[in-house]
Amino acid sequence: MPTAKTNLVLRNDTILGVCEAIGQDFGFHPNWLRLAFASLFYWFPLGVVGTYLGLGLIVAATRWFSPDTSEAAPAQLNVPPVITETSETEDTVALAA
Repeated sequence: MPTAKTNLVLRNDTILGVCEAIGQDFGFHPNWLRLAFASLFYWFPLGVVGTYLGLGLIVAATRWFSPDTSEAAPAQLNVPPVITETSETEDTVALAA
């Protein structure tokens, strides 16, 4: 099975990932920002492209200097599993159902 190499700059579904990154950072859906860029692009195409590329540089710098490690953190925790005591009748009822 061939593996596809992921390009962080240009992918099939995004360009630079600016709207997605800003949406994650500020807690809103990235489609709202995409809609704002698309609607302003009609009147100010150079301004929108310049703003988008400028935000792309800012996002790249913030991701480079302070990467998000929240996805790796739960795997590194050594938390013992929670054991709850149940009665024998609860087990048999659960198995019978």
